[in-house]
Amino acid sequence: MASAAKNRFKQDEKRRDSDHVSFLKHRKFRWLWIALALSAATIAGYALIDQQPRPNGGTWYGYTLGTIGLALIVWLSLLGVRKRRINPGAWSLKAWTSAHVYLGCSLVVVGTLHTGFQIGWNVHTLAYVLMLLVIATGIYGVVVYATLPASLSANRREMTRAQMLEALTAIDRQLESAAQPLGRDEADLVIAALEQDTFHGGALARLTGRYPRCATARALRGMDSGSEAATRVTALLEKRRNQLAQIRGALRIRALLEVWLFVHIPLTIALIAALAAHVISVFYYW
Repeated sequence: MASAAKNRFKQDEKRRDSDHVSFLKHRKFRWLWIALALSAATIAGYALIDQQPRPNGGTWYGYTLGTIGLALIVWLSLLGVRKRRINPGAWSLKAWTSAHVYLGCSLVVVGTLHTGFQIGWNVHTLAYVLMLLVIATGIYGVVVYATLPASLSANRREMTRAQMLEALTAIDRQLESAAQPLGRDEADLVIAALEQDTFHGGALARLTGRYPRCATARALRGMDSGSEAATRVTALLEKRRNQLAQIRGALRIRALLEVWLFVHIPLTIALIAALAAHVISVFYYW
């Protein structure tokens, strides 16, 4: 009983420690070493084969690499299916993600040597180019997920999205009251700022963080600080601009975290379709 409880405690402690390890460092970079070994073996095999012309997709070695590459691409594309499964099973999500990243990068070597460096205007090259694009977008995804969450946390300053919006609402209530003594033109500027949608600007504005039509910034530029009321409204507009900057900063980081999926996933689907055409055409003309 005591021994079983002790073993269970050690397993739980080991699991907790592994939870804090990045998927890139999973099991001491296990999948990085496997990917490097696969790449090295592929290069060595290509270099040691003594034949002319050099191996390409139509040779036995080319078919071998093509089969390995196809199997890897199909398996790696199943990461989305694994994410939807609740039970960790023999393959934890962290392990699968680690393998997805490193084995995906090894496809650059496997796929390139499979082509035998024969590039042309055909479905075979299309599949190869799509594979490189999928890998490139995947690398972008790894980079942003490794760097941007810390920026998102710093931007929020321990505030949730709801709390940031509540802070903006509180400033708006103060502005609405403070703008009452203003003249018509200045009051219209404040009203336009209050009525503008917080999330205006579209996808491009979220990605770049630039809002050239920001009504709050326009109200600040048009405010005359000659009166006491205008001075107070100016101070509140500056607070509103800063709060908007915090919200928009969070939106931008979130957009940068998510936008690559809108490219990576469609490219993966296109790659699988091109691979199907590639395989069918190879066996049709075999």
